[in-house]
Amino acid sequence: MVSRTLILVWILFWLGGVGGGMGGATAAPLEAYATGLATADQQRQALEQMRKLADPSYKEILIALKEGALYTWQDKLLILGDSGVFKDLAGQALLDAAGQPFLPDDAVPVPLEEPNIPLVQRVLDVLSLTDSDPRARRSAALKLGNLRDPTNVGLLEQALVRESDSSVRPVMVEALHKLQLFDPDPQARRQSVEHFAATRAESALALLKSLVVHEQEVSVKQAMQQAITSIEGYLHLRNLVGFVFNGFSLASILLMMSLGLAITFGLMGVINMAHGEMLMLGSYTAYVVQECFAAFAPAHLDYFFFAALPLSLLVVGAVGLGLERGLLRFLYGRPLESLLVTWGIGLILQQGVRLSLGDQTSVNPPTWFRGGWEAIPGLVLPYSRLFIVALSMLSVVAVYWLLYRSSAGLKIRAVMQNRDIARCMGIAAHRIDAFTFAMGAALAGLAGCALSLIGTVDPEVGKTYIVDSFMVVVLGGVGKIIGTVLAALGLGMSNKLLEPAISGTAAAVYAKVGILLLVIVFLQIRPTGLFPPKERVTDAITR
Repeated sequence: MVSRTLILVWILFWLGGVGGGMGGATAAPLEAYATGLATADQQRQALEQMRKLADPSYKEILIALKEGALYTWQDKLLILGDSGVFKDLAGQALLDAAGQPFLPDDAVPVPLEEPNIPLVQRVLDVLSLTDSDPRARRSAALKLGNLRDPTNVGLLEQALVRESDSSVRPVMVEALHKLQLFDPDPQARRQSVEHFAATRAESALALLKSLVVHEQEVSVKQAMQQAITSIEGYLHLRNLVGFVFNGFSLASILLMMSLGLAITFGLMGVINMAHGEMLMLGSYTAYVVQECFAAFAPAHLDYFFFAALPLSLLVVGAVGLGLERGLLRFLYGRPLESLLVTWGIGLILQQGVRLSLGDQTSVNPPTWFRGGWEAIPGLVLPYSRLFIVALSMLSVVAVYWLLYRSSAGLKIRAVMQNRDIARCMGIAAHRIDAFTFAMGAALAGLAGCALSLIGTVDPEVGKTYIVDSFMVVVLGGVGKIIGTVLAALGLGMSNKLLEPAISGTAAAVYAKVGILLLVIVFLQIRPTGLFPPKERVTDAITR
């Protein structure tokens, strides 16, 4: 029970009147409202007045009330701070005669009445509209807009007048229009509905659907139905663009993987089952470079990817060169043996990396790779995936130039078409074999380095893409760059467009099964793929 002094302060508060809100009349003394908070039957009235005035100085005492840290002692109100020291409403610590913190045993906590718990949070949300942090103001506007309480309209309007941050103002405008949907004036409701139809705000769709059922005004009801149709049509378009971009992103990864296979399998005739492990080595190269930068050059950690990208080419290319010179050059013309050997090599590489570098790691993208580009409202395209798309296009251009516009490419095609004649022309076929296989492996390493930006790095990451990559090469036509590009786009797009069409938890699995069936049917019709070779190709590479 509060003392007569506290009651007197509360009476003086009511006699003094209440200010008109933010930017209006001067708020009554904090002590008056605090006294009301300490009185059970007047607590709600005090909270309502605080909400109308929205004075930032009320925030500390409201938080203390919410957290049970507001006390009364000897006609005073005290706040128990995080350090365990009491302080008065002016912020002065409660000290004893010796100047030490004093903890009175007879201090009584001020209870927060259960019906007032939501109201305290609403008042704190209103006070957050004046917070110095734009994120806090934005969050407060979102919460107030979803409360369906039209009494907050005036507070939001005043906050909008003061707001200068371009990221917060649209949120406040949207919150205002949400609250105005509950305005008794049909014209005000119609204006808000037209605003949502013009902005195609997804956040208002559920609210409009719930209100259109009970709307009595015919013109407003028709406007709501039109707004719902407009927003849903935009969402379908946005989702379609998102699916297409995801298809491009998947196709880009498949393309970089398949370019290497198009060289080793398409041009050389080697079935390299360890090609997925080349991608895995590229991912782990990026991880090791990141860890080296973190240990020896932490100030320049954001630039590790500039070193990781070329190193993944060199490291994985060197591994491919070693494999070709050490093993595979003895297995040309023996497809079954080369398949088994490369499969075994893949298992060795997986276990070796698992033992030395761990089973699952990750690469943290540089800060300038985080975030994305908002192509259309509500659709953000990640910078990392945009980079992968651009890198795959650059890889295609580089491979095409190398194979068809350079002397090295001329030698590669000569050796693959007729090894004996190429030797007679003075071409070192053994060196061409080694260079070609190393280049195919290096391209897989490049794909792995790029893939580390958007996924985890683990020893079995290559298994996810190796089957699809072989399908791309076979479907496009063995050894055909343009066929590889079109097949990668077709498989990537089909996969990402089928998944939402199938829906369900196993949509990705069913989509892959459907794609595989389509590829099988297509190869029954065109066994040589989209672009069959025009010249005769030897059945095997012999020495």
